[in-house]
Amino acid sequence: MGDLILLRHGETEWSLAGKHTGRTDIPLTAVGEAAAAALAPLLAKLDITAVLTSPAERAVRTAGLALGPAAAGAQQDPDLWEWDYGGYEGMTTAQIQEQHPGWYLWRDGVIPGDAAHPGESVESVGRRTDRVLARVHPLLADGDVALVAHGHVLRVLTARWLRLAPSGGRMFRLDTGTISTLGFEHDEPVILTWNVPGPR
Repeated sequence: MGDLILLRHGETEWSLAGKHTGRTDIPLTAVGEAAAAALAPLLAKLDITAVLTSPAERAVRTAGLALGPAAAGAQQDPDLWEWDYGGYEGMTTAQIQEQHPGWYLWRDGVIPGDAAHPGESVESVGRRTDRVLARVHPLLADGDVALVAHGHVLRVLTARWLRLAPSGGRMFRLDTGTISTLGFEHDEPVILTWNVPGPR
């Protein structure tokens, strides 16, 4: 069996500012592009046979910079979109807590937004990642599979890989422009590496 390689996209202006960036399509900064490109030497050593990306520009661009030719056949998977933050889209945690003291995403969720940002629960994100994992699992028989997406959706996906509740993703901090690896030990799902940046 191959390993599941997770790439969180590089830095954007909103991620730098700590803004919740769900369905808003924000491009990478120059720093984000450099961080994505810095992952290429690490990924070149792997036997990546399939690539799935979020449809967001920031994920697709990260895939191209980090995976090079391997990204040419990448498939965009709508289930890899980031958590839909609803009415909290574009807001920082501090701004949300001004309205709702003590608010914590993993416990309290989001409020509905406009038609483009209706919002979703962590359980809904979990169902999306379950679908991704169901599609990916057969592909691992042929080698490593790379998923290029966003911080929160990849954290939920990791929780589901480990057979935890979707809210278990709260335990896995994930920075921009990093690689993480999920795999198996004695046929049980495990984390092999986590939150690894490229060489600076």
